[in-house]
Amino acid sequence: MPDLGSVFQRIDGSKDEIIHVQRELTARVALGPDNGGSGEHKKTAYIKDLLEALKPDRMEEIKAPDERARDGYRPNLIARWKGRQKAPAVWVLSHSDIVPPGDLTLWHSDPYSLVVDGDRIIGRGVEDNQHGFVSSYLALKAILDSGQDLERPVGLIVVADEETGSCHGLSYILQQHKDFFRPEDLIVVPDSGNEEGTMIEVAEKSMLWLKFTVTGRQCHASTPEKGKNSLYGAAKLIVALGELDHRFDLSDPLFSPTRSTFAPTKKEGNVPNINTIPGRDIFYLDCRILPQYTVDQVVSAAGEIMAPIAAETGLQIDVETVHRQDAAPPTSPKAPVVTALARAIEVVTGRQGKPMGIGGGTVAAFFREVGLPAAVWYTCQDTAHQPNEYCLIPDVMTDAKIFACLYQNE
Repeated sequence: MPDLGSVFQRIDGSKDEIIHVQRELTARVALGPDNGGSGEHKKTAYIKDLLEALKPDRMEEIKAPDERARDGYRPNLIARWKGRQKAPAVWVLSHSDIVPPGDLTLWHSDPYSLVVDGDRIIGRGVEDNQHGFVSSYLALKAILDSGQDLERPVGLIVVADEETGSCHGLSYILQQHKDFFRPEDLIVVPDSGNEEGTMIEVAEKSMLWLKFTVTGRQCHASTPEKGKNSLYGAAKLIVALGELDHRFDLSDPLFSPTRSTFAPTKKEGNVPNINTIPGRDIFYLDCRILPQYTVDQVVSAAGEIMAPIAAETGLQIDVETVHRQDAAPPTSPKAPVVTALARAIEVVTGRQGKPMGIGGGTVAAFFREVGLPAAVWYTCQDTAHQPNEYCLIPDVMTDAKIFACLYQNE
């Protein structure tokens, strides 16, 4: 029988180790080419050393070709340890890449130099997604360091390119090495959750990003009648697109928020000076669509809303899909990975895990699309992509204990 008590004691005494590993990971900047970097090589090399020290039975570095990256590839790691039982494996997938820090004036410290403030660890990537890796790694290390055998096979996966599409990360792995995984395996992606650690994400909305280009005729602002004001048309269209909320008004209590959402977001610059009527405006719409609707229905509706505004204003309006991710089949709330996670959460925290759906996309969708049920879960403060991103050391410890329960089939 596994001795979880001694494992939990090791985890409780791991504060310095958590800080050390987080500091080393944060200092190794892992930006993909789409985010102005050369790839995840330094960070992945450090993680590889950590995993090799735990003597996996199998370790592979999968190099996804990317001519824009250092040495022409993006690094992905898969490590696997045998278990005492012939049970389905537990796989935990984290990602090594990060997003840029954004406006540095909003940070209170260097984003790539870890700051520890009590139980709070601050730095770019500490929550998204180093927290997930550190907790899953720490659980495995605590079991092995206690001299115990793993009750079931355990695999840790660290992928590149999660922040910019996963073409060079999990998507590539599943194309080339799908045989690593079986449908009965328990696959956990620690990349979304809530502060209580009770949300087990099993479903996602479809994601659609639309680009609207409004073209008119530029002229001097003192004679607006000589031009066609593209900003006026863009403004009318942004307001009119609010109609999508009414056309797609179904509600699903599995999700939070419960409805589809349609949010105008980015707007590109038009003219640099105040006294010129712009001749072209470009803006974007972020759509998160309940699975009850198809993405094509939303694209068609946007076109129907756009057409009369173009006719009324005499402007040319074009729409382009810049990103589309149709909702993958959901993981059943009764799937073994969901019930095992819920049981482990209750053992460690006394709380009840709850299957839920989210509007954001995660890499779990790639597993689900090929028939591999996956659950997305961890305890997080929801600071991903924000300035002064942070995670809490007690959350990392709690999650490590929950992973230890999964690994030991408790």
